[in-house]
Amino acid sequence: MTEVKQEPLRVAVGGFGAIGLQVARALDRGIPGLRLVAVSARDRKAASRRLSVFAQPVPVVALPELAELAEVVVECVPAAAFPDLAEPAVAGGRRLVTVSCGVLLRRWDLVERARDGGAQIIVPSGALLGLDAVRAAAEGEIHSVRMVTRKPPVSLSGAPYLEEQGIDLEGLAEPRRIFRGSAREGAVGFPANVNVAAALSLAGIGPDRTELEIWADPALTRNTHRIRVEADSARFEMQIENVPSEENPGTGKITALSVIASLRGLTSPLRVGA
Repeated sequence: MTEVKQEPLRVAVGGFGAIGLQVARALDRGIPGLRLVAVSARDRKAASRRLSVFAQPVPVVALPELAELAEVVVECVPAAAFPDLAEPAVAGGRRLVTVSCGVLLRRWDLVERARDGGAQIIVPSGALLGLDAVRAAAEGEIHSVRMVTRKPPVSLSGAPYLEEQGIDLEGLAEPRRIFRGSAREGAVGFPANVNVAAALSLAGIGPDRTELEIWADPALTRNTHRIRVEADSARFEMQIENVPSEENPGTGKITALSVIASLRGLTSPLRVGA
């Protein structure tokens, strides 16, 4: 029998910052069955300079063009730019790997359109451990999910909720709880900070029943998440302290690695977990 060699899946990366650059580098170094074909960045000249040292440099294009060039589109862009990348990817029936779970909660129409049009939206575990356990528990009955996030004040700066409530974290001397509510409410008030809570809610009992607290803690240098799940099949608690990336203190190093692991799982002959 003659073996049929499959062409690598074409992958495009939208956003070339703390996450996107690492993902693109990993693809350039080589992930079996995948090939980097394009990236998008706000500063095209800077992105082109970074790409010049790649083994196989690729073009820098506009966000809507990524879906035209690739079967897999990786989203690592600011919340405001999410529709420019996600809408063409879903409309084109692509696989969309997104780190912006919080934005996705507000654009649930994209999930419905993906279902109707043959696209697939993939949410990596990102900065959260234990999503497989939560997904498994959700096959039974989960009674409650509670998450407490603690972050250095600098990583929360600019959040719409803080501005709306007139909360000033400058010079904070002790831990302060700045939000308590549902994961959906947190996604609106902290669009750049609660992707972890959004992913947790999608894996479990939904964004309206997932309880969330956010604390600003000046003593911390790492983003810390503690999750407690009560279910008919198990009771478990998890805690993770994420090392911040050098480029963006609000983003953990493990987030980019999670995206890379998800991409590797698309073509790997052995896949462990989600």
